Amino acid sequence: MTAPPTITPDAIRREAEALGPWFHNMQLGGVWTAPDHFLGDYPGVKFRSFAHVLPADLTGKTVLDIGCNGGFYSMEMKRRGASRVLGIDFDEDYLAQARFAARVSGLDIEFRQLSVYDLAALGERFDLVIFMGVFYHLRHPLLALDLIHDTVAKDLMLFQSLQRGAPQVDAVAENYDFFEQGHFDSPGYPKMHFIERRYADDPTNWWAPNAACSAAMLRSAGFTILEHPEEEVFLCRHVAGATGGAVYPSRTRP
Repeated sequence: MTAPPTITPDAIRREAEALGPWFHNMQLGGVWTAPDHFLGDYPGVKFRSFAHVLPADLTGKTVLDIGCNGGFYSMEMKRRGASRVLGIDFDEDYLAQARFAARVSGLDIEFRQLSVYDLAALGERFDLVIFMGVFYHLRHPLLALDLIHDTVAKDLMLFQSLQRGAPQVDAVAENYDFFEQGHFDSPGYPKMHFIERRYADDPTNWWAPNAACSAAMLRSAGFTILEHPEEEVFLCRHVAGATGGAVYPSRTRP
């Protein structure tokens, strides 16, 4: 979609530069928001590897984009016809970028400043929840999955996390004797690597699960995995009645 005719490419470029730096490199009216991005056309290049697993037609559906950043996925879902798209992020700078990108693209999307730990404040469930690029930045990642399941997910969830370690996924027994320990040393046993200080110069990179751990934590939180189209990406379905047992207060704001 091209920018409205009243917004010139020069005007877009000036405002995009003023709102930078951008992590979402998007083309707005012919202008790239992060032309020197170290990952190139990102997240577009990643999205193209798994876009096919999402419904092509979201007419009448509601979408929640958790950690929306510059708004790329929110806008893609609106282009697929979603009746309502809500993007949330804790960072007001990212929200300013997302609002600008949606306005330039002529897309009606709501953006709000909200933490993943306060999802109960929304008081509603969504047909599709997008939880991309957030999990490994959280101090309490399993709690976040529990809260998504228990408060906002209704059907589908698109999940992505940075992963490190072996791609191997072991078949894990239902139970082990206290003195059985060998399975913990297998590369394919679910493992979450804790990052005490920094990774890739980012102090908010707290965790790096292996592939087995991502899948196991999703199941533990009450989601069944429908598709695994890309090594870091899972399309899941909310299992009604299942619960991860979140203990964080599910409070609503006055």
